[in-house]
Amino acid sequence: MYRIGKEEIEEISKVINSGQLFRVGDPAAGHLGEVEKFEEEWAAKIGTKYALQMCGGGTAALVCCMAGLGVGPGDEVIVPAYTWLATATSVLTVGAIPVLADVDETLALDPNEIDRLMTPNVKAVIPVHMSGRPANLEAIVAKAKQYGIKVIEDSCQMVGGSYKGKRTGSWGDAGAFSFNFFKIISSGEGGALVTNNEAVYERAYVYHDSGAAFRPKAAELGIPIFVSQQYRADEFHGAIMRMQMQKLDGILADLRKNARALEAAVAAGGKVKVAPSNDIDGDCGVVAAFSFCCEEKARKFAEAAGGMLPIDSGKHVYTNWECLLEKNIGHHPAMNPFFFEANKGLRMEFGAEVCAKTLQLLKQVVYIGISPDWTETELQARISTCQKAAESI
Repeated sequence: MYRIGKEEIEEISKVINSGQLFRVGDPAAGHLGEVEKFEEEWAAKIGTKYALQMCGGGTAALVCCMAGLGVGPGDEVIVPAYTWLATATSVLTVGAIPVLADVDETLALDPNEIDRLMTPNVKAVIPVHMSGRPANLEAIVAKAKQYGIKVIEDSCQMVGGSYKGKRTGSWGDAGAFSFNFFKIISSGEGGALVTNNEAVYERAYVYHDSGAAFRPKAAELGIPIFVSQQYRADEFHGAIMRMQMQKLDGILADLRKNARALEAAVAAGGKVKVAPSNDIDGDCGVVAAFSFCCEEKARKFAEAAGGMLPIDSGKHVYTNWECLLEKNIGHHPAMNPFFFEANKGLRMEFGAEVCAKTLQLLKQVVYIGISPDWTETELQARISTCQKAAESI
């Protein structure tokens, strides 16, 4: 989260003064409909027909995407080996099995991995836009159509970013966003699903609210209501995110300006290269990214420049997902998808050798974190530090 203040406080105050904190309520009784308004505004911002806000973060959004698309036992879902743990574990939450895939030089899912990993059991693929940098959606969506599988975009780290002029989250069959504290805009926790498919939206809506049968919306649904989970957002989430959304494009503009200035100035010296991007204009600018021929040079630059290698993030590297590696899923063995009869014969290999290419690539890139609020003096100081670091390798 980068910017928050009086606008959010004022909007939350309206909710408190209304006395209507629950998502569902009667406007005649003073209910402000903050969640519904945010959903309408978020769908318009991303460019989809539907949006669904929830309290459970990007994890809940990913789970609801899969529930909405009917992913379940007997299915495999292709997941990149460089992502947050929840991208893979959300697959397990709906009873399916994640299959790990390598990333390419952009550190996003390599589209060619879909060809390599495709079997009749694959139901979906999840491209992840890590660190505000888009995956190659054009190639991934084309391959998904070729094989008849679904695309679920994990846009949790790329809130508001785009690919070829179209916001991420809107390219696939469904998209997931995170609004937790560490994201571009935030309500502390929370997330959202987007889709253009009415049936996907309705199944996700029911899945995200265990009380769906008792809501006025139940009469509008075209699907049977089923026993579900509880990821429902409250009016505070809606109020904060409506104000945060108004700041989004300004934050992105400032992030991009600073990231591009730093990258151009440092690369101009000829000692380092800007890391490949699938769409530099759509990149959120959360980081400036530089690529190196080897880990030794990358580490030397990172140490001097105050950057980090993605391999060192730990929690985003599949070899550190201990609970997945040990297949320790759920609170009871009978609820563990790895033991489901329907999943017998599916691929369940998660050792270090599965995506060795990814591990190597993560050692050859350096990220420099960007602030949208740097003054020109602060920006030039960061540029100077990185230029000196480049000269030292």
